[in-house]
Amino acid sequence: MTQREKAILCGLFLSRCDTAGLERLGFASFKEAYNILGLAIGVKPASIKNYRDELDPLFPNKRRGWHGRPLRPHCEKVYETYKSHEVDELVSLIARFTGCDFDSAADDSKCHNNFTAHAKRLLTGRAAENYFLSNFNRHPEFTGSSAKDVTQAGCGFDFALTFSGNHGFFAVEVKGLSTANGTVSLTENEYRKAAELERNYFLYVVRNFDESPEAVTIRNPAYSEFPFVRRERRIIEVTWATHI
Repeated sequence: MTQREKAILCGLFLSRCDTAGLERLGFASFKEAYNILGLAIGVKPASIKNYRDELDPLFPNKRRGWHGRPLRPHCEKVYETYKSHEVDELVSLIARFTGCDFDSAADDSKCHNNFTAHAKRLLTGRAAENYFLSNFNRHPEFTGSSAKDVTQAGCGFDFALTFSGNHGFFAVEVKGLSTANGTVSLTENEYRKAAELERNYFLYVVRNFDESPEAVTIRNPAYSEFPFVRRERRIIEVTWATHI
């Protein structure tokens, strides 16, 4: 799918499913959905809103949408392809093209509350990472650097920033918050790496997705003005066995 088709599909999902669609992905408002989905797929949030509005007359909801205006060919193509898809199929498509594995949570991820929280967390994280990639060079200490995505390498951070002619690097861990304030957690691996790298480690928090996303950067987070409190959770795994 092209980026435009992905944005149209998100608009179709929000138009057809309306507030139930927001609830399915854990969003508190349409604005939050536009911001997170838009950043997660790399389009302007307003584009998703416009596509939702254009498709609104074709689905039963309280909004008027773009009544009296013909559906544009690129929107009609997506509408005809996906109008009859089940909601779970649309959710799976959104998961696939944003690179989020909604089913990778614990065994009970299919439980409604766990699924929605997990889906939103993954989408918010992806949106925050894309926000970082689009804006990191605006940060004075990052200017002139190149970013390498190491999210899948288990390094204890998401991006390694390198500078031409400099053999060192900055480690950046990206987190996302829907609201202007909230709790940010580091894994044991992330906190250990932050303590090891000290001033070469940055926590980059993209917050306020429910209104207008903005970034807060914390250098040396393990020893910063924001103290982290250790939380330990023990998980008991139960299995059933038989001898044959």
